[in-house]
Amino acid sequence: MATRLRSIAPGADTLDGVSLPGWLYFDPEFFTAEKRAFLRAAPQVVCHESEIARPGEWRTLEYLGDSIIVIRGDDGEVRAFSNVCRHRGSRLVDGTGGSGKVLTCPYHAWSYARDGRLVGVPHRHEYPGLQTEKLGLFPVALEKWHGFLFVTLEPGAPSVAEMMAPFEAEVAAYRFEELQVMGRVTLRPRPLNWKTIADNYSDHLHIAVGHPGLTRLFGKAYRIEAKEWVDRMEGDLVEKASANLSERAYQKYLPEAEHLPPSHRRKWLYYKLFPNVAFDIYPDQVDFMQFLPVSSTETVIREISYALPDGRREMRAARYLNWRINRRVNAEDTELITRVQLGMQSPAYQAGPLGTSEVCLRSFAGKLRRMVPEARLAKPPAAGWSAPS
Repeated sequence: MATRLRSIAPGADTLDGVSLPGWLYFDPEFFTAEKRAFLRAAPQVVCHESEIARPGEWRTLEYLGDSIIVIRGDDGEVRAFSNVCRHRGSRLVDGTGGSGKVLTCPYHAWSYARDGRLVGVPHRHEYPGLQTEKLGLFPVALEKWHGFLFVTLEPGAPSVAEMMAPFEAEVAAYRFEELQVMGRVTLRPRPLNWKTIADNYSDHLHIAVGHPGLTRLFGKAYRIEAKEWVDRMEGDLVEKASANLSERAYQKYLPEAEHLPPSHRRKWLYYKLFPNVAFDIYPDQVDFMQFLPVSSTETVIREISYALPDGRREMRAARYLNWRINRRVNAEDTELITRVQLGMQSPAYQAGPLGTSEVCLRSFAGKLRRMVPEARLAKPPAAGWSAPS
């Protein structure tokens, strides 16, 4: 087995300014190392509290082979559990959400109360000495952040509140706690490594090249910054009317969001929390996006939109136009990142330079090299290197 490399202290990375090597984007063992180093500890958004406002309402998240259920109890508290029966391991519920008085296993009908307690065991006499109080659903760590519910499979990462602390004042103006869901969760499987998608999200240089619509909307006003755990991107809508019908209509009909400061009423704002959760904040709505890793070359993009209640016709039109504009942006990104994934898997690719303005990509690469030191290598180590030592 290869000798494990030592972690490199922040700020001492001699590879600063160099992108990550291609093998990291398709190697199964590196994916195993990522899961152990940080992916399982990364906070993942499940839903907004408003989606499970009544006792018994629940939502699920599938992440790294685990299924988590978040449910509101009879006492009004929200809890998170593994979606696994304590009898024989069957999944308790299917789908992304629902409601029920109890959670009943479809295999042998063991049932659990809304607070996770085991309350029903058919053929109870066949289990002498059964201690039901010890067989409740396994709890999962849950964090409430501005109305959104995040879960973590393992400890080790900062909380969402800690990650987003530098932007707390900015976020507060958007009144996240009052948001209501728009539509349903969308799941888009992609034959891509999760980092290919995450890199693209924080890449500002491709905007002017690959997104003509965003360029028409923002001009040269797209800006980025990288904090320790969060990338922040923003663009201000220009006054010049776009030549594109949907974009021009959005510029025209977007109403004043009077709860926002004037500086943010025509701003598109983006945050990406390390490693794989992002949210797009518009004056008209808020979209969450996750890059859920499935394997070294498979990812599911999970998306859902939220908005403050607003019955104005102009706001309804703006939200529809926002969807039309971003549907085009997503199609453009899909083509771009598919090209990148193919290139990363080519033996001809070698790690290239990162420009001084590519601060988000520099930050991401440095963090990955510190968390998985093998990421510093141009080629993968000998087989078996990712096995626990």
